[in-house]
Amino acid sequence: MTAATVPELLSARPPDGVAAVAITRDGAEECSRGELLERAGRLAAGLVSAGLDKGDRIALVAHNSVDWVAAALGVMQAGGVVVPLDTQMPLKEFHFVLRDAQPRWVFTTGALVDRVIGAEVDPEPTLYRLDGDERAPEHWRSLWADEPIVPDVAPEDLATMFYTSGTTGAPKGVPLTHKNLASNVSSLVQENVAGSDDRVLVPLPFHHVYPFTVGILVPLRLGAPLILPFSLVGPQIVRALQLGQPTIMLGVPRLYDAVWTALEDRVAGRGAVAEKLFHGMLALSMQARKRWGLRLGRRLFRSLHQRLAPSLRMVVSGGAALDPTLTEKLRALGWEVATGYGLSETAPILTYNPPERLRVESAGMALPGVELAIDPPGEIGEVLARGDNVFHGYWRRPDKTREVLQEDGWFRTGDLGELDGDGYLYLQGRRSAMIVLPGGENIDPERVEGVLSQAEGVREVGVLESGGRLVGVAVPEPALLRAHQGEALRERLISAVQAAGRALPSHHRPGRLQVAVDPLPRTRLGKLRRHELQHLYDRLAEQGGVSAAKAEPIPRESMAPEDQQLLTDPSAEATWEYLVEKYPDFRLTPDTSLSLDLGLDSLAWVNLSLTLRDRVGVEFDDDAIGRIETVRDLLREAAGAGQSEGTAEGAGDLVAELRRPESNVPEDLQRWLEPRSALSAVSARLLWALASLFTRVWVRVEVRGRLPDDGPVLIAPRHLSVLDPVVLSHAVGLRRMLHLRWAGWTGLLFQGPVSRWFSRAAGVLPVDPASAPRRSLALAAMTLQRQDSLVWFPEGARSPDGRLQPFQPGVGLLLRAWPVPVVPVWVEGTRELMPKGRRLPRFGRATVVVGEPISAERLKALGDDEHAIARLIHDEVAALEPGSPRS
Repeated sequence: MTAATVPELLSARPPDGVAAVAITRDGAEECSRGELLERAGRLAAGLVSAGLDKGDRIALVAHNSVDWVAAALGVMQAGGVVVPLDTQMPLKEFHFVLRDAQPRWVFTTGALVDRVIGAEVDPEPTLYRLDGDERAPEHWRSLWADEPIVPDVAPEDLATMFYTSGTTGAPKGVPLTHKNLASNVSSLVQENVAGSDDRVLVPLPFHHVYPFTVGILVPLRLGAPLILPFSLVGPQIVRALQLGQPTIMLGVPRLYDAVWTALEDRVAGRGAVAEKLFHGMLALSMQARKRWGLRLGRRLFRSLHQRLAPSLRMVVSGGAALDPTLTEKLRALGWEVATGYGLSETAPILTYNPPERLRVESAGMALPGVELAIDPPGEIGEVLARGDNVFHGYWRRPDKTREVLQEDGWFRTGDLGELDGDGYLYLQGRRSAMIVLPGGENIDPERVEGVLSQAEGVREVGVLESGGRLVGVAVPEPALLRAHQGEALRERLISAVQAAGRALPSHHRPGRLQVAVDPLPRTRLGKLRRHELQHLYDRLAEQGGVSAAKAEPIPRESMAPEDQQLLTDPSAEATWEYLVEKYPDFRLTPDTSLSLDLGLDSLAWVNLSLTLRDRVGVEFDDDAIGRIETVRDLLREAAGAGQSEGTAEGAGDLVAELRRPESNVPEDLQRWLEPRSALSAVSARLLWALASLFTRVWVRVEVRGRLPDDGPVLIAPRHLSVLDPVVLSHAVGLRRMLHLRWAGWTGLLFQGPVSRWFSRAAGVLPVDPASAPRRSLALAAMTLQRQDSLVWFPEGARSPDGRLQPFQPGVGLLLRAWPVPVVPVWVEGTRELMPKGRRLPRFGRATVVVGEPISAERLKALGDDEHAIARLIHDEVAALEPGSPRS
């Protein structure tokens, strides 16, 4: 017998087996089906004992968790109406929804309590927390009864109420009955696309009806474990794909678009050859499937599957239309793709596009038990739907209900489309979003926006009607925003949009364009809030130019939906809050560049990462520097970084770290500091003899001054050429050479057995302050700690123009930790003998001028200012230049 209520759906399976797998920061925790149902049943019994009446509403304001699922099931089992709310909803809208729903109870978390209280709901609901101390009276477990109850709900009883996203106005409550939900779940199960041996990953917030029905109720009905990521951000979704071993993933188009973009960026980063090979394999996989039905993707991209999602076989997309081209790419990579179409009012699925008979341009065929019609029939018109999954009317909005529900049970979806002879539905846009100009031209704004957003330097475009003509609002890419301001920015954007608009009919091109610096207002699923777009355009038109960016961090509600979602991760949120605190008077956004906008070099990044380790509790490594360019990158790394066990007092100070450098130098690198073996010493003498012969025959070196006899010292030379170390070795001499280490760039040395042998014999250390500053500084600190002298080029790289460059603060940090005498050295002539790009040096002369050592006491007198130490050494080196006042 077909289940008619949610409890009947859940009772179809025995209580054994895994119901949910929650990916934690450190691993994964399983919850059995029996445990989940017991939690729900005991909550249901407690709510009934507390006086819950059928139809009482209980709001859920929390991030995804197993307890969220148990609470929702318990409310429905008790006869209550669960009202899932978006935790990231703009505050004004959030308060409106809470007051409109008038919940009797609210289940929330400590971080969101203030948001709920601020809504001032009358009568005031009772608040319970899903987190915190389980013994506290406000904890939701205090409601639990000792034993579960037998559900007493009927098919026509309300089970849930979801609020529409408010793309065209204030959100509307959409109540759904047990019958609505049960019928939709049963119809989906009949399609036999998934079974009890599947594992379903749901990286979507549960407050949407799509993940609620398809992501929670369908897997529970099937007996398939539900995989919950630690948070709904990229790095944690990848962890869930690996740890949870899902076979099916639910998503929305923006998620899959982000996956594809990240994949392409990664391939492009490996070079032109790798990029061509990847796209060639992709094209081969597409053609093989289209022409011969061969599915080569999993074989061609086996390493990708093993690295990213070893068990994943199918991706499901809903919430909006998935781009057909992207669909084909995902299939070519080796994943089956299933899509569907529906609305909150239809619980939600109306049509399903199954993988085995997928038509990528279509929204699919009607589910069993669903009727579809087109008004007017026989042409493109409004899509009508009828079935047990269709709701009975909006909450407290009879006027809106009459607009969409006909007396004969047909629901007017508001979408335009047509049905082909096989029953496949093809959508043509949203009727309410369609723009009709005074001349009678019908314009689908989504089509226009898709074309214009491809313009160079344009991030996104929204179009609307104003004053009888088509107009638009454009948002520039961050790089364009940095390069141009004011009217120049506006002109560049207009030019780019006009160029892209040539691909459209003339009446589809906006006649006037306003420029906004913040993302356009969108729902969490990425749909444009068109009523807010109208307000934004009017405000920009009044300003008469580009919107002015306030000198303060961007509010969360003004961020793009995916950035708002990123901040639901606890570590990412704490990182953002720290940055807001540190830069309160700066226009901080997820696109802010750490280097270009905030001026952070690699060493400043090290200090930032250590501070975040103490403040946020996440551990960054040197490899993260190569991946982080923007604040968004930093937030993603924070979301995916390992949790720190806590640090000792002062661990946030890089200098304190350098005073105990072993903790930051891997064992395989520490061996470079081991005393030379007999063979290595012989090799070192041979290299010195060769260098000495070279500096007598090929490059004649004049040395002025003398290096100290005792160490350790830090030798700080000017850097002009790869020839510098050879010339310096002449000034060092053999005896000092055997107790000297050189900082050597890993990009030039250590790339093969010969260069590694050379580096070992010469005492060269593998340092790269640009991409691994902490490790490089720690390796240098260990050198001084072991009483060896060190050659460190403080400019960080060869001078591009022959002039002495500013010294990097790394040398100051190193000397703050290990204050030893510093020998300034001026090198002259090597750039002319062997400029960058030349393979062999010319015959000629070079000069090495050795200055008086800067004493450790003089360095200590500068206190904790590494920049002052670097400037002092810079000035002492500059003073050695022939012809300078002090030379």
